[in-house]
Amino acid sequence: MKRAILIILTMACVGGAFGQQQAQLVSRDQPYRLQPSDVLDLEYVYTPEYNQTATVEPDGTVRLKLVGSVKVAGLSLDEATAAIKAKASVPLNKPEITLTLKEFVKPHFTVYGQVERPGVYDIHGGVTVLQALALSGGVKETSKETQVVLVRKVNAEIAEVKVINTKDMSSAKGVREDFDIRPDDMLIVPKNRLGKIEPYVRVTSMAFTALYGVSIAK
Repeated sequence: MKRAILIILTMACVGGAFGQQQAQLVSRDQPYRLQPSDVLDLEYVYTPEYNQTATVEPDGTVRLKLVGSVKVAGLSLDEATAAIKAKASVPLNKPEITLTLKEFVKPHFTVYGQVERPGVYDIHGGVTVLQALALSGGVKETSKETQVVLVRKVNAEIAEVKVINTKDMSSAKGVREDFDIRPDDMLIVPKNRLGKIEPYVRVTSMAFTALYGVSIAK
Protein backbone atom coordinates (compact mmCIF):
# COMPACT_ATOMS: atom_id res chain seq x y z
CA MET A 1 0.00 0.00 0.00
CA LYS A 2 1.05 3.58 -0.56
CA ARG A 3 -0.17 6.02 2.03
CA ALA A 4 -2.47 4.31 4.44
CA ILE A 5 -5.29 6.78 4.25
CA LEU A 6 -6.49 10.04 2.80
CA ILE A 7 -9.37 11.53 4.75
CA ILE A 8 -10.67 14.11 2.31
CA LEU A 9 -13.48 16.46 1.37
CA THR A 10 -15.89 15.91 4.23
CA MET A 11 -13.35 16.41 6.99
CA ALA A 12 -12.07 19.53 5.28
CA CYS A 13 -15.50 21.13 5.18
CA VAL A 14 -16.72 20.12 8.62
CA GLY A 15 -15.47 22.40 11.39
CA GLY A 16 -14.91 21.73 15.04
CA ALA A 17 -18.03 23.72 15.94
CA PHE A 18 -20.12 21.34 13.85
CA GLY A 19 -18.67 18.40 15.76
CA GLN A 20 -19.61 20.00 19.08
CA GLN A 21 -23.17 20.62 17.90
CA GLN A 22 -23.60 17.06 16.66
CA ALA A 23 -22.28 15.31 19.78
CA GLN A 24 -25.80 15.01 21.10
CA LEU A 25 -26.72 12.81 18.13
CA VAL A 26 -24.66 9.86 19.36
CA SER A 27 -26.92 7.01 20.31
CA ARG A 28 -25.81 3.70 21.79
CA ASP A 29 -28.97 1.68 21.10
CA GLN A 30 -30.26 2.44 17.64
CA PRO A 31 -32.76 0.39 15.64
CA TYR A 32 -31.53 -1.59 12.65
CA ARG A 33 -31.23 0.62 9.57
CA LEU A 34 -32.11 -0.87 6.19
CA GLN A 35 -29.35 -1.12 3.63
CA PRO A 36 -28.81 -2.41 0.09
CA SER A 37 -29.30 -6.19 -0.35
CA ASP A 38 -31.76 -6.44 2.55
CA VAL A 39 -34.89 -8.40 1.58
CA LEU A 40 -38.33 -7.17 2.67
CA ASP A 41 -41.75 -8.85 2.76
CA LEU A 42 -44.59 -6.40 2.11
CA GLU A 43 -48.18 -7.43 2.86
CA TYR A 44 -51.40 -5.44 2.31
CA VAL A 45 -54.15 -6.45 4.74
CA TYR A 46 -57.07 -5.63 2.42
CA THR A 47 -55.43 -5.87 -1.00
CA PRO A 48 -53.19 -8.98 -0.92
CA GLU A 49 -52.79 -8.88 -4.69
CA TYR A 50 -50.12 -6.23 -4.10
CA ASN A 51 -48.14 -8.37 -1.66
CA GLN A 52 -44.54 -8.98 -2.68
CA THR A 53 -40.99 -9.69 -1.62
CA ALA A 54 -38.54 -6.96 -2.61
CA THR A 55 -34.80 -6.44 -2.33
CA VAL A 56 -33.29 -3.08 -1.43
CA GLU A 57 -31.41 -1.96 -4.55
CA PRO A 58 -27.84 -0.55 -4.56
CA ASP A 59 -29.34 2.95 -4.78
CA GLY A 60 -31.24 2.35 -1.52
CA THR A 61 -34.70 1.97 -3.04
CA VAL A 62 -37.24 -0.84 -3.27
CA ARG A 63 -39.39 -1.18 -6.37
CA LEU A 64 -42.97 -2.00 -5.49
CA LYS A 65 -45.92 -3.01 -7.67
CA LEU A 66 -48.39 -0.38 -6.55
CA VAL A 67 -46.26 2.64 -5.64
CA GLY A 68 -43.05 2.31 -7.65
CA SER A 69 -39.67 3.14 -6.10
CA VAL A 70 -39.41 4.07 -2.43
CA LYS A 71 -36.18 5.16 -0.74
CA VAL A 72 -35.69 3.01 2.36
CA ALA A 73 -31.91 2.75 2.92
CA GLY A 74 -30.97 4.33 6.21
CA LEU A 75 -34.51 4.01 7.59
CA SER A 76 -35.66 1.80 10.43
CA LEU A 77 -38.33 -0.79 9.63
CA ASP A 78 -41.01 1.42 11.20
CA GLU A 79 -39.85 4.45 9.20
CA ALA A 80 -39.81 2.43 5.97
CA THR A 81 -43.32 1.15 6.72
CA ALA A 82 -44.53 4.72 7.15
CA ALA A 83 -42.85 5.84 3.90
CA ILE A 84 -44.44 3.03 1.89
CA LYS A 85 -47.83 3.55 3.52
CA ALA A 86 -47.71 7.26 2.66
CA LYS A 87 -47.17 6.51 -1.04
CA ALA A 88 -49.75 3.71 -1.03
CA SER A 89 -52.31 6.13 0.43
CA VAL A 90 -52.53 7.88 -2.95
CA PRO A 91 -54.08 4.97 -4.91
CA LEU A 92 -55.61 3.27 -1.85
CA ASN A 93 -57.87 4.54 0.92
CA LYS A 94 -56.18 4.15 4.32
CA PRO A 95 -54.10 1.08 3.42
CA GLU A 96 -52.99 -1.24 6.18
CA ILE A 97 -49.58 -2.78 5.50
CA THR A 98 -47.08 -4.99 7.26
CA LEU A 99 -43.37 -4.79 6.42
CA THR A 100 -41.07 -7.57 7.58
CA LEU A 101 -37.31 -7.87 7.29
CA LYS A 102 -36.88 -11.29 5.69
CA GLU A 103 -33.12 -11.26 5.08
CA PHE A 104 -30.47 -8.78 6.13
CA VAL A 105 -26.81 -8.13 5.52
CA LYS A 106 -24.67 -9.89 8.12
CA PRO A 107 -23.14 -7.57 10.73
CA HIS A 108 -19.60 -6.75 9.69
CA PHE A 109 -16.69 -4.37 10.17
CA THR A 110 -13.92 -3.18 7.86
CA VAL A 111 -10.18 -2.86 8.41
CA TYR A 112 -7.99 -0.80 6.05
CA GLY A 113 -4.42 0.38 5.92
CA GLN A 114 -1.29 -1.09 7.45
CA VAL A 115 -2.53 -4.56 8.37
CA GLU A 116 -1.66 -7.90 6.81
CA ARG A 117 -5.15 -8.71 5.53
CA PRO A 118 -7.27 -5.58 5.06
CA GLY A 119 -10.90 -6.26 4.22
CA VAL A 120 -14.43 -6.85 5.48
CA TYR A 121 -15.03 -9.25 8.37
CA ASP A 122 -18.28 -10.67 9.73
CA ILE A 123 -19.03 -10.16 13.39
CA HIS A 124 -19.58 -13.47 15.19
CA GLY A 125 -20.43 -12.74 18.79
CA GLY A 126 -18.44 -9.92 20.36
CA VAL A 127 -15.33 -8.55 18.65
CA THR A 128 -13.10 -5.94 20.28
CA VAL A 129 -10.75 -3.47 18.58
CA LEU A 130 -7.67 -5.57 19.36
CA GLN A 131 -9.42 -8.75 18.19
CA ALA A 132 -10.43 -6.99 14.95
CA LEU A 133 -6.80 -6.10 14.26
CA ALA A 134 -5.75 -9.67 15.06
CA LEU A 135 -8.37 -11.05 12.66
CA SER A 136 -6.91 -8.86 9.93
CA GLY A 137 -3.50 -10.45 10.45
CA GLY A 138 -2.14 -7.85 12.84
CA VAL A 139 -0.56 -4.47 12.14
CA LYS A 140 2.54 -4.09 10.00
CA GLU A 141 5.83 -2.71 11.30
CA THR A 142 5.18 0.37 9.17
CA SER A 143 1.90 1.15 10.95
CA LYS A 144 1.21 4.11 13.20
CA GLU A 145 -0.34 2.12 16.05
CA THR A 146 -0.76 5.21 18.20
CA GLN A 147 -3.21 6.77 15.71
CA VAL A 148 -5.59 4.09 14.52
CA VAL A 149 -8.80 5.71 13.26
CA LEU A 150 -12.23 4.35 14.17
CA VAL A 151 -15.09 5.58 11.99
CA ARG A 152 -18.50 4.81 13.46
CA LYS A 153 -21.78 5.74 11.85
CA VAL A 154 -24.11 7.69 14.15
CA ASN A 155 -27.05 8.03 11.77
CA ALA A 156 -27.76 8.31 8.05
CA GLU A 157 -25.90 11.64 7.83
CA ILE A 158 -23.26 11.72 10.55
CA ALA A 159 -20.27 9.52 11.43
CA GLU A 160 -18.14 9.78 14.55
CA VAL A 161 -14.35 9.67 14.15
CA LYS A 162 -12.10 8.61 17.01
CA VAL A 163 -8.32 8.19 17.14
CA ILE A 164 -7.20 5.19 19.23
CA ASN A 165 -3.77 4.42 20.64
CA THR A 166 -3.79 0.66 20.09
CA LYS A 167 -0.12 0.40 21.03
CA ASP A 168 -0.90 1.41 24.61
CA MET A 169 -4.11 -0.60 24.48
CA SER A 170 -2.07 -3.72 23.69
CA SER A 171 -0.08 -3.43 26.93
CA ALA A 172 -1.01 -5.39 30.04
CA LYS A 173 -2.37 -2.23 31.64
CA GLY A 174 -3.98 -0.74 28.57
CA VAL A 175 -5.86 -3.86 27.49
CA ARG A 176 -8.57 -2.89 29.98
CA GLU A 177 -9.40 -0.01 27.64
CA ASP A 178 -10.20 -2.33 24.74
CA PHE A 179 -13.83 -2.04 23.62
CA ASP A 180 -16.30 -3.73 21.31
CA ILE A 181 -16.53 -3.19 17.57
CA ARG A 182 -20.04 -2.45 16.30
CA PRO A 183 -21.62 -3.37 12.96
CA ASP A 184 -20.40 -1.15 10.09
CA ASP A 185 -17.43 0.17 12.09
CA MET A 186 -14.32 0.96 10.07
CA LEU A 187 -10.78 0.74 11.47
CA ILE A 188 -8.06 2.51 9.51
CA VAL A 189 -4.43 1.83 10.44
CA PRO A 190 -2.27 4.65 9.04
CA LYS A 191 1.36 4.60 8.01
CA ASN A 192 2.10 8.26 8.71
CA ARG A 193 1.23 10.61 11.51
CA LEU A 194 -2.21 12.13 11.03
CA GLY A 195 -3.10 15.79 11.02
CA LYS A 196 -6.12 17.25 12.76
CA ILE A 197 -9.20 15.04 12.53
CA GLU A 198 -12.67 16.36 13.26
CA PRO A 199 -14.71 14.30 15.76
CA TYR A 200 -17.73 14.16 13.44
CA VAL A 201 -18.00 14.03 9.64
CA ARG A 202 -20.85 13.99 7.18
CA VAL A 203 -21.70 10.73 5.49
CA THR A 204 -21.34 11.66 1.84
CA SER A 205 -22.01 8.26 0.29
CA MET A 206 -23.60 4.93 1.14
CA ALA A 207 -21.29 3.30 -1.40
CA PHE A 208 -18.62 1.05 0.08
CA THR A 209 -15.79 2.72 -1.86
CA ALA A 210 -16.48 6.02 -0.11
CA LEU A 211 -17.98 4.80 3.12
CA TYR A 212 -18.55 7.60 5.59
CA GLY A 213 -16.82 10.06 3.28
CA VAL A 214 -13.42 8.46 3.88
CA SER A 215 -11.32 7.64 0.85
CA ILE A 216 -8.67 4.95 1.10
CA ALA A 217 -5.46 4.95 -0.94
CA LYS A 218 -3.98 1.49 -1.38
